Amino acid sequence: MKLCIIGLPQAGKTTVFAALTGARGEKDSPGGSRSDTRIGTVMVFDERIDFLSEMYQPKKTAQARIEYFLPAEDRASKGSRADGGFLTQARPCDALVHVVRNFENPATSPATPEKDFLKLEEEMIFNDLVVVEKRMERLGLDMKRGKKPDEREISLLASCKELLESGTALRTDPGLAGDPLLKGFTFLSGKPELILINNDDEDEAPLLWKRKPDVASLVVRGRLEMDIASMTNEEAEEFIEAYHIGESALDRVIRSSYGILNRISFFTVGSDEVKAWPIPAGIPALEAAGEVHSDISKGFIRAEVVAYEDLKSLGGFQEAKKAGLVRLEGKEYVVKDGDIINFRFNV
Repeated sequence: MKLCIIGLPQAGKTTVFAALTGARGEKDSPGGSRSDTRIGTVMVFDERIDFLSEMYQPKKTAQARIEYFLPAEDRASKGSRADGGFLTQARPCDALVHVVRNFENPATSPATPEKDFLKLEEEMIFNDLVVVEKRMERLGLDMKRGKKPDEREISLLASCKELLESGTALRTDPGLAGDPLLKGFTFLSGKPELILINNDDEDEAPLLWKRKPDVASLVVRGRLEMDIASMTNEEAEEFIEAYHIGESALDRVIRSSYGILNRISFFTVGSDEVKAWPIPAGIPALEAAGEVHSDISKGFIRAEVVAYEDLKSLGGFQEAKKAGLVRLEGKEYVVKDGDIINFRFNV
């Protein structure tokens, strides 16, 4: 999972990135100037992994991880309508984390969070419309040369064009935005999005939207959370209590990241390793096996499955098996969140 942090200049993107990656982050690229791209790989804390690790005492324990990507700022971020810059960098990512400034800065104009959100939203819609029109133009030229086009692609592109011309993001039509035939276009406005309202240190209040977008949103206090992420546990506890922080921005953003991407986790366990595997909800056991290793998918025989809660309540795998709660499932079994799976395979 890779999520791109976007936003207008001075929104606090770098501060939010530091807050998210400071506590449990593993920086894959060195920090530098705003012209440098940065990636932070963040460990997803899951108490189920801790319980399973305690039970199996493996040589290695592997939590799930999420990548947060901070693109370099350039001319596109300064208001130019160009299909380049940080928007181009965002295209390969799975989802967007849109940071919106809601704090006062003496060096800049007053905060206008709703206006700022709409400005970048319109920029993404415009960029997607350019992509659609270029593709439709190309298909039209192919038709004139006698090449028969894919009628379904033409229909899908026409639907996209209609939405975009009305100023509507493609994500409002999940079936259209998620159609496999359109995957290669990496539409920006079709990506799942999470809005982070970046408040002042003392401001815990949610944003009062005049017209609330149909997008998940969270209030964060980026500067405060960045400072807390760099503190020792003892120091952090004082600030957490003083500023009424019930849960860190990191944990809230991770949970919301899973939500907008419709992700769940299953687990593999053993004496060598206990590991969490994040996957899209609704995929069959055969695809989940491929996440572990392609050979397991190729030689798939059965999936031995037990629910985490059953294992925990009964105290172990053998106890769950005696109770008839360990099941043998086939290739089409839809994996559920918290499933503990042992794949039987032969290659």
